[in-house]
Amino acid sequence: MYKRARLRDTVEVPPEHLADVSPELIKKLLQDKLEGRMDEDVGSVVSVIEVHDIGEGSVLPNQPGVYYEAEFDALTFDPQMQEIVDGEVVEVVNFGAFVGIGPVDGLLHVSQISDEYLAYDEEGQMLASRDSNRTLGVGDAVRARIVTKSIDERNPRDSKIGLTAKQVGLGKHGWLEEERKAREAQAGEN
Repeated sequence: MYKRARLRDTVEVPPEHLADVSPELIKKLLQDKLEGRMDEDVGSVVSVIEVHDIGEGSVLPNQPGVYYEAEFDALTFDPQMQEIVDGEVVEVVNFGAFVGIGPVDGLLHVSQISDEYLAYDEEGQMLASRDSNRTLGVGDAVRARIVTKSIDERNPRDSKIGLTAKQVGLGKHGWLEEERKAREAQAGEN
């Protein structure tokens, strides 16, 4: 889930920029420091939006810069357990599909995609059903539910998000559209 959050953090202003300590400079330094960083409380910082307050600078022994505490707004992405997300398949492997959801990827394990057996087609980079001829490949839009979440603050790329699409209303967008049309056709017959 994307959120706008009011945060506080300390940023170091290098000596060459001390003559121009402005909200624009602090915003740039905060962007360099925080964007892409993962935090257990707020999720992933996508963008620093606006600086509201800059505190008094502090000098630390043997450090060349001056440290300023700033209050600012940031756009964050914090995936929530049981949240329904839409994403795009970015990679298909023999054990499932990685789905881009915001700034992170979630794993849609092959056992969590469909009740049908899906075989891995390495040449075509897709998972395919022999029964219904359904396929799931790179670029396909998917709707899934977050079922597991393990955030690694030190190495955000090592964070793990588990997804499922084995519930009504979840799955590849094309499959959902087929199911909707079939329900409408069946309702029209009655």
